[in-house]
Amino acid sequence: MRIPSAATLLFLLAAVPAGAQTPAAIGQIERLDPAMDELLAADAKIEVLAGGFTWCEGPVWVSDAAGGHLLFSDIPRNSIFRWSQAGGVELFMQPSGYTGVSYYGLEPGSNGLAIDAQGRLLACEHGDRRVSILTKGGGKRTLVDAFEGRRLNSPNDLVLHSNGAIFFTDPPYGLPERAEDPRRELDFCGIFRVDPNGTLTLLSKQLARPNGIALSPDQKTLYVAQSDPQNAIWMSFPVNDDLTLGEGKTFYDATDQVGKLPGLPDGLCVAADGHLWASGPGGIYVFTPAGKLIGRLLTGQRTSNCTLGGADGKTLYITADSYLCRVQLK
Repeated sequence: MRIPSAATLLFLLAAVPAGAQTPAAIGQIERLDPAMDELLAADAKIEVLAGGFTWCEGPVWVSDAAGGHLLFSDIPRNSIFRWSQAGGVELFMQPSGYTGVSYYGLEPGSNGLAIDAQGRLLACEHGDRRVSILTKGGGKRTLVDAFEGRRLNSPNDLVLHSNGAIFFTDPPYGLPERAEDPRRELDFCGIFRVDPNGTLTLLSKQLARPNGIALSPDQKTLYVAQSDPQNAIWMSFPVNDDLTLGEGKTFYDATDQVGKLPGLPDGLCVAADGHLWASGPGGIYVFTPAGKLIGRLLTGQRTSNCTLGGADGKTLYITADSYLCRVQLK
């Protein structure tokens, strides 16, 4: 696949101009419980900030003196983009996940992104099959790319613990032939933890297609989405004191929605109040900490991920196929 130039990429992006009074909106908000009214205003909408992407993913909010900005991946374009209210969309990094020179499938770029306590960018890289770290004003280095001497599949999404440990998922979606790819070296799809000293620990391999991952506010529960059409679920795992996982249980099962609405369980984030905002069939599912579905943000698109950001942390940014969107929370 030919990688487009930065100029071509920027030409393709139909970004909403900075300062636009009424950004375009898509989809609808479905309120299944009065509790949704405590999270969203009656006139809340799914605003489109930019479009024209191929498959955007992995949004992360970056606070800065200028008011903050959002970074997100476009996996097929092997790129990370930057969005800010003042500047709109611009190319941040290319290549973002594959540094080879030959064709490497349809999803070679970075996927999940995170910012650590030192302000460094962490990335799950499909093509280079690693979790990397980019230092401010410096270069990129590999944090982990193999387990017990065998290369990882294609790290997908990640979440940081307050002690610096990184939890991440490793399905085969970034391999050119996915699960059947001859380059695959692991015979399972794992949930892993890499500690600050670089030690990699396999936490679970019970899920066929682990994908999105997030921690509860007290860091005692790890949530993992499974993008398996036959078992489209979110799991919750108790996190032990040594950061191993206890026995997981199904948090919510959306298998009956697969095929009726576009998409599968994918990326998610957890608000400070414990509510989960999780991409699934049709858009973003909103759960209470107890696992009750109270509403959905129905984008009408295959929706990959979301994150909370903005000056007050009350804006939900959503990557929905070719669109970057936001919803203002109360």
